[in-house]
Amino acid sequence: MCPHPGRTCERKTLSDTSTLIATLNYFHPLSEGVQEFLKKHAYRTSFLKGDLLLAAGQVCEHIYFIKKGSVRGFIKEGDKDITTWITAENELVTSIYGLSKKRPALENMQALEDCEMLTLTLADLENLYLQFPEFNIVTRKLLERYYQDAEGRAFIARLTNAENKYTQFLAKYGHLSNRIPLKYIASFLGMTLETLSRVRKRLSSKRA
Repeated sequence: MCPHPGRTCERKTLSDTSTLIATLNYFHPLSEGVQEFLKKHAYRTSFLKGDLLLAAGQVCEHIYFIKKGSVRGFIKEGDKDITTWITAENELVTSIYGLSKKRPALENMQALEDCEMLTLTLADLENLYLQFPEFNIVTRKLLERYYQDAEGRAFIARLTNAENKYTQFLAKYGHLSNRIPLKYIASFLGMTLETLSRVRKRLSSKRA
């Protein structure tokens, strides 16, 4: 049964999981057993633009591989919506905070575009670790990568110059700059939409 009411969930075939397998192989070679496990247990989930993959306060039960589309994390502080991260194709998303101890998520996860995902339940992920201990190496290297990404986000957040912030954003997320609504980029960078618009205009005039 599909765990996401109103969503399309389908069991996958070899061609459907090839991108996921190629991405994970980049971190550590996957055995045939791991590849077959993923082919058997990963399934398709589609989200529409604006859909929540996960709401803050819920216990996350899934990990998602983005085949198509973009996703953001965000928190609410009163009426304020604060974007905490942004990502897109060929990335994995889940609630790291609740991954091992089943704690309620601190952040919301939202589709910024129509998304096609490969989804694995955390129960299946645990079985993957038990059956194929070598997959722990993949996860360790993934966590190292995401810790580096978190450090990069913290670096941007601590910059005080708006132009420097946006320049750093473009260096990391330039491929998404025309896909993500400016209000979310501004929120991610900790500035107002008006400030971001001025920065973009100033940088554009410098390049002209």
